[in-house]
Amino acid sequence: MARRGRVELRRIEDKASRQVRFSKRRAGLFKKAFELALLCDAEVALLVFSPGGKLYEYSSTSIEDTYDRYQQFAGAGRNVNGDNNDNPDVAASDLQSRLKEIATWSEQHNAEESDANELEKLEKLLANALRNTKTKRSPEY
Repeated sequence: MARRGRVELRRIEDKASRQVRFSKRRAGLFKKAFELALLCDAEVALLVFSPGGKLYEYSSTSIEDTYDRYQQFAGAGRNVNGDNNDNPDVAASDLQSRLKEIATWSEQHNAEESDANELEKLEKLLANALRNTKTKRSPEY
């Protein structure tokens, strides 16, 4: 059986094709997350926002528990500059408020119908949230 070769990754221009591809890829991603959790006894949480702003989520346990565990592991007591914060609860609540702000924005706005200013605001919200979450490597590995 011949291999396809390298596939060029680029945005799908046709809206209907893009939606079909999103649905199929999302289903495959969720299936892989489920398999990883089941086969490897891993704790998995997955959040996906559609282009229209709809939230899809999967968690092998509780998303809240997994998020809390992530916060403890990732050192939620750091601010944007990397300095230690004396109160990790403040940093965790700040990140949670940013995530709620992003979720609220996505519920109120449709990305397909948004103007450039609204999308720039969302981009800033996401960039700030991303800047505040730092991934650390587990000491077990």
